[in-house]
Amino acid sequence: MKRFLILLVCVFGLQTLVKADNEKLIQISQLPATAQQFIQNHFAGCTVAVAKMDDDYFDKSYDVIFTNGDKVEFDKKGEWTDIRSKTGTVPAGTVPAPIQKQVSEKYPDARIIGIERDRRQYEVKLSSGWELTFDKNFNLVDIDD
Repeated sequence: MKRFLILLVCVFGLQTLVKADNEKLIQISQLPATAQQFIQNHFAGCTVAVAKMDDDYFDKSYDVIFTNGDKVEFDKKGEWTDIRSKTGTVPAGTVPAPIQKQVSEKYPDARIIGIERDRRQYEVKLSSGWELTFDKNFNLVDIDD
């Protein structure tokens, strides 16, 4: 009986792990409206290679990868959380103006090739290799190379 109970717990645990990482391919029309609008506004000339939805028990997120290698990640509401450019720069309209201003003043030869945000901060990756961290009020709080 003890072995059966342990086996049952293991099977349930494995099933939970498999379901927790549930990625599936989706159509752009299945993205939240906010994400669809963001793509239309900032990546209008790009072709989508793949769109994925990651649905686990506690959260849902979306990844959109374009044929030129650029990538955008969205949260469950369709708000962008991460933008990466393989070919050039992150679209200027996606970078908050105070961050754009500080980067252009302090790093005039660098391009913004990635930006990630969460509730507390923004992380900006530059073509020069520098990574800048800004707080939610757009104050520069850290620099890494």
